[in-house]
Amino acid sequence: MEGHPPISKKMISGAEQIHAYLGLLNNKRIAVVANQTAVISKSTGGQTTYRHLIDSLLSLQVHIKRVFSPEHGFRGTADASELIADGKDLATGLPISSLYGKRRKPSPAQLEGIDLLLFDIQDVGVRFYTYISTLHYVMEACAEQGIRLVLLDRPNPNGHYTDGPTLLPVHQSFVGMHPVPLVYGMTIGEYAQMINGEGWLPNKLVCDLTVIPLKNYNREKTYHLPVRPSPNLPNDRAINLYPSLGFFEGTHINAGRGTEQQFQRYGAPFFPKSDFSYIPRVNPGASSPKHLGNTCYGVDLSKSPRQHRINLTWLLDAYKKTPDKQAFFGPTFTAHAGNKKLEQQLKKGLSAAEIRASWQADIQVFKKIRRPYLLYR
Repeated sequence: MEGHPPISKKMISGAEQIHAYLGLLNNKRIAVVANQTAVISKSTGGQTTYRHLIDSLLSLQVHIKRVFSPEHGFRGTADASELIADGKDLATGLPISSLYGKRRKPSPAQLEGIDLLLFDIQDVGVRFYTYISTLHYVMEACAEQGIRLVLLDRPNPNGHYTDGPTLLPVHQSFVGMHPVPLVYGMTIGEYAQMINGEGWLPNKLVCDLTVIPLKNYNREKTYHLPVRPSPNLPNDRAINLYPSLGFFEGTHINAGRGTEQQFQRYGAPFFPKSDFSYIPRVNPGASSPKHLGNTCYGVDLSKSPRQHRINLTWLLDAYKKTPDKQAFFGPTFTAHAGNKKLEQQLKKGLSAAEIRASWQADIQVFKKIRRPYLLYR
């Protein structure tokens, strides 16, 4: 993945501070909610290597009984929306229970005999990225069963801004469960505290939550993720462009899936022919990309500068280039946007500035709501 210049003080993830939470795990039967991003770094002779959290904990004799895996699976190789089966981790022999598919919440039977859940998943700070929905259901299950949840915080690579339409509860789904802007500017630990504090769990449940906070984290600074957070976010630029290009997930426009430049380009066969074109193919994380095998004409964003807000230019451009305007919108566009207003605004021909202006009041309200839950400046 692409890197950035080092910052003055090394940021230390929650997972890397083993001394801060190992005492909570000793003599407990543990379940871990994790994927391939749950790693601990080690620097030796100027070289940095990464070891999975579970391997580190097993070497310390922590009694792990079960692993729960989110969308894309424990090793992070499955397609978006692909059903994840239960199974066994070949490296450790631990049973793996899927939290993506028919069951999105740990069942009482799966939690029987568990004293504590440990949660460590890298988020990217975008509402329709489903790991915060997994977090919600894990917190709900822990609250119902009276099990403590320890969350190892990780930085938000899109934490430097807050932007986008706010979800209306009537459009709640797994790609958006809470009334937050599309980009919410919080770490996953801060977000967990907000789920508890705002009473978003059903039946007035409150999860017994402990967050192991980051050290030396500043949300305004860039952060390079050492591991892909999911198969179609291969580098820092893709992660940064994801809030803007993620709208295309709810349309018939290809956003780079089926190429090596996922979320760094967009196009369609029905766009006007241009100098830039590509053909989506089957690749890891994209077994059936939009317009598979067809030439897509579009826009290359692989050299675009870092974004500090959602860029609507590309969504407006794609809508303009689509001959059949009604066919532009797919069945999940409203779920991804969080409300019907954005589709209506596009149809009315509103400008980017006019659309952005319609978000601002809700964003300001949200910033006041989230303030008590922020752990970092």
